[in-house]
Amino acid sequence: METFDLVVIGGGSGGVRAARIAAGHGARVALVEEYRMGGTCVIRGCVPKKLMVYASRCAQEFEEARGFGWTLGEARFDWPSLKANRDREVARLEAVYRSNLQAAGVTLLEGRATVHAPHTVRLADARLLRGETILVATGARPEAGPDIPGAELAIDSNGFFELEQLPRRVVVQGAGYIALELACVLRLLGAEVSVVLRGTQILRGFDDELRTHLATELAATGLQFLYGRQVSAIARHARGLQVTLDDGQTLDADCVLRAVGRAPNSAELGLEAAGVLLDARGAVQVDAQSRSSVDHIYAVGDVTNRVNLTPMAIREGHAFADTVFGQQPRLIDYRLIPSAVFTTPEAGVVGLTEAQALQQHPHLDVYRTTFKPMKAALSGHNGRIFMKLLVDRDTDRVLGFHMVGPDSGEITQLVGVTLQLGATKAAFDATLAVHPTAAEELVTLRAPALRHNL
Repeated sequence: METFDLVVIGGGSGGVRAARIAAGHGARVALVEEYRMGGTCVIRGCVPKKLMVYASRCAQEFEEARGFGWTLGEARFDWPSLKANRDREVARLEAVYRSNLQAAGVTLLEGRATVHAPHTVRLADARLLRGETILVATGARPEAGPDIPGAELAIDSNGFFELEQLPRRVVVQGAGYIALELACVLRLLGAEVSVVLRGTQILRGFDDELRTHLATELAATGLQFLYGRQVSAIARHARGLQVTLDDGQTLDADCVLRAVGRAPNSAELGLEAAGVLLDARGAVQVDAQSRSSVDHIYAVGDVTNRVNLTPMAIREGHAFADTVFGQQPRLIDYRLIPSAVFTTPEAGVVGLTEAQALQQHPHLDVYRTTFKPMKAALSGHNGRIFMKLLVDRDTDRVLGFHMVGPDSGEITQLVGVTLQLGATKAAFDATLAVHPTAAEELVTLRAPALRHNL
């Protein structure tokens, strides 16, 4: 049995960062990964998804170029070429992850790992590792969704990245950010896409006005939304697949993508037998320092179901390593979390939604605007940008920012910095506009569109 100061189970964003930082603090570290280094984000999530988003937006750029004097020949898209180029980049990034871990002195081991006994991790080949501290960083997995006839005929978000060809007709079940991002990619690349969702609006948990605006913009791209419906069965037939909805309607498809959520990847890891408490969804229950109910077992990232974002997993892993091995105790602030939804158009948010803000700040001013971007004057594109600022009237502090439109993610990142510094509306007003840009609207919003007085 080899002995380590830290054994990390899972080579995704959180586990990799924790392993590297702990090794930098002088710890002897082993990291065990059963699939590929880099986790969901690098292998079949954020990175390959964003590359697909870039590819899908080329079609719109070609169309808009005509208004700027460009004459283009017949555009042809080749899915296998995109897939090959994308997979090559993913392989390069995985190699970088491995190289960085090895350079940091981390011992890399392949195969499935389980917690076998106190301080002991068992590998699939029966090898045993002793870890004075064990970190679970196994992330999350796609939810299977309700068990329906023909469920095995569908793919999940992992299966999306294995598609060898662009399907002509797609039914997407779900309307969270993963479902919508992949639906947009498929639609802009030329597929007919129907989105089936059981609710009355997309992106549950986001600001209501943003949800409404984005749904309108996505419908304008040709996405068909079927609200208040559920997929009840999938079957093969002469024309491919037939999807039956709960109201009896049928849809023909070549591909059914079920993206109905993600669940903590904690099953069959030996955690419960080791005394680690899991919640009803299987998430590892941890304290503010990411420690589980067992003193020497910690968990970070999506397996804890706190905030399921790659940058948060990285930050949690870093804080864990600093706290446990670097004598630099650090706690994570979960109050201001910038994030983006890479649909087309994309959305960016940071801070509170209007509903959340009203629960804490009864005197709330809502600043909002919608407008056509300058590019549309010649491109002819009909999309409109949406921006919204939420301001506490009593303190003038900006509580939330919500945007739909080009470069929303980039703008949200910098607005997140200002909110972290406690920016006031007066500070926004005092900032000189960069003209002509879409972002200048943020510093020229003078009168609130709505004033709450609860």
